[in-house]
Amino acid sequence: QVQLVESGGGLVQPGGSLRLSCAASGFIFSIYTMSWYRQAPGKERELVAIIHSAGMTNYADSVKGRFTISRDNAKNTVYLQMNSLKPEDTAVYYCKAMSLTLNYWGQGTQVTVSS
Repeated sequence: QVQLVESGGGLVQPGGSLRLSCAASGFIFSIYTMSWYRQAPGKERELVAIIHSAGMTNYADSVKGRFTISRDNAKNTVYLQMNSLKPEDTAVYYCKAMSLTLNYWGQGTQVTVSS
């Protein structure tokens, strides 16, 4: 059974940091492209960061220089280090696993940036 379980969300003040984790099981993690999306209230879900199986990464312009995506294939886990957080980063953050034929989503974790 495929599972993607996000953790690490919470309430943080502007300028603060959080590290999200997404633990995967039930599929061959190392060959999947992994990504983080987010969805703010009243807005569409958007791509935040992506890491390919070989390690190449890409970021949304809004988070470049502040967020870092990484993966640990030995632990079947993908991470999102978020620094210099802003109120506009407030959203539910979702983990996604992609292959040529299959997509899997996690249940999401809430990140709230507020003073």
